[in-house]
Amino acid sequence: MPADHRDEHLMNLELLLTMAASFDESRLALTGADGRSLTTGQLLAAAGGAGALLRHEGGARVVYLGPNGLPFAVALFGSVAARLPFVPLNYRLADTQLGAIVTHDELAVASTEQAERLGRLGARSVIDAADLVDDAVDTQPWLGAPPVDPDDVALLLHTSGTTAAPKAAVLRHRHLAAYVIGTVEFGSAGPEEAALLSVPPYHIAGVMNLLSNLYMGRRVVYLDAFDPRRWLELVRQQSITHAMVVPTMLARIVAVLGDVPAETPSLRTISYGGANMPASVIDKALHLFPHVAFANAYGLTETSSTVAVLGPEDHRLALTSDDPVVQARLGSVGRPLPGVEIEIRDDQGRPCAAGVSGDIYVRGEQVAGEYVGTGGASESWFATRDRGHVDEGGYVFVEGRADDTIIRGGENIAPAEIEEVLLTHGEVADCAVVGIEDLEWGQRIAAAVVLVPGAASAPEDIRSFARERLRGSKTPDLVVVVDELPYTDTGKLLRKVVRHQLSRSTV
Repeated sequence: MPADHRDEHLMNLELLLTMAASFDESRLALTGADGRSLTTGQLLAAAGGAGALLRHEGGARVVYLGPNGLPFAVALFGSVAARLPFVPLNYRLADTQLGAIVTHDELAVASTEQAERLGRLGARSVIDAADLVDDAVDTQPWLGAPPVDPDDVALLLHTSGTTAAPKAAVLRHRHLAAYVIGTVEFGSAGPEEAALLSVPPYHIAGVMNLLSNLYMGRRVVYLDAFDPRRWLELVRQQSITHAMVVPTMLARIVAVLGDVPAETPSLRTISYGGANMPASVIDKALHLFPHVAFANAYGLTETSSTVAVLGPEDHRLALTSDDPVVQARLGSVGRPLPGVEIEIRDDQGRPCAAGVSGDIYVRGEQVAGEYVGTGGASESWFATRDRGHVDEGGYVFVEGRADDTIIRGGENIAPAEIEEVLLTHGEVADCAVVGIEDLEWGQRIAAAVVLVPGAASAPEDIRSFARERLRGSKTPDLVVVVDELPYTDTGKLLRKVVRHQLSRSTV
């Protein structure tokens, strides 16, 4: 048996995989979109073989460009075996953006359609992702590389860059291991359990869902390109018990179902996160999946994923309680995980009282807060750049990015508060609220609104609706009806794009 898994300071991703294979090497670990599967023993062997191939090629880092699937998992653990940082990239980036990241010192593992592109952009050596799996499975495993230092860099993950240029977050083995050990129990999954993973591989949730499920012994089923009907089909075909989605995915699933409850008897839990969840979407999802437990997870790339969770019991209480405080918690991200501290601070860096909004800071073993070219989080605390508050029960409410706060006449206004009101309008399907420059007030409040199909509400009607429910200083000065809002493929609203579009509409 490997070293004691309870010693967090010895844990690393190699030991995590070795433990999973030692527990039951014949247990299915992964199933790809094409139906091909690997057991934990086969994944261990493939990772060792991939590591040998990557070491032979030489290079400073391993770039991965392609969709989720078996090649992603083999490339990730192959990088561990080769003792090289793993860098999954967004394959939807333009060549100019990718070219600014890829260097001649990097190996690259890419899907067939992306391989030529990476070579053109200057990667040192490009390996076809499909070939990596086939070749690695037939190669001898783990060739006696030096021990993994928990402080070694395991993952370089570029942030989404919704408010600034993307930065490469540095995640070390100890950060990833701390999250896995702190959230799931080794080997605790039943043999029938299977998790459907549809978030992209360059998202922190794509990495950590793989690691967590592998550690607890739950099979991971990959959906390489999200489609709501295909998602529902795979849940039924693969007897999925657990699934993770981002809010835009859940909204599309709910839209496909309409008013007909889902026929997914195997499904036990849906976790969601990565962006704000509209109350209308989660409320409808709770009714369309009546026997499914829901969990809202809040985290960041820099914190190795989740730091706070609103669990299934919290969801049930919010729906059934007569207490408005408890009901309001459906709009929260829950309470901090064990081993994680969350603190709200004012503009002077002082802790805020319950109910008072401020900047969200996080501390814990899983928190890196480090970027390429910079140090780690100051004094172990990481400034998330999110704003929010904590209620008397310790539930955390995220109000949005600090950069998104609207300052109108000296008053700080959270867009999320206005958006929640607009979304209660029967003809508003989606909306985004931003601040645009104004000579008198500093900023004016502007809202981009998507109407439900067939709706005909005028902008002034929507302003009047908001004015009846919000005080005057929080009522949008401008409402513009748009066909759709811009989102990243991981469900984050591109508020900068909305701000630019609405600013132009006033010129």
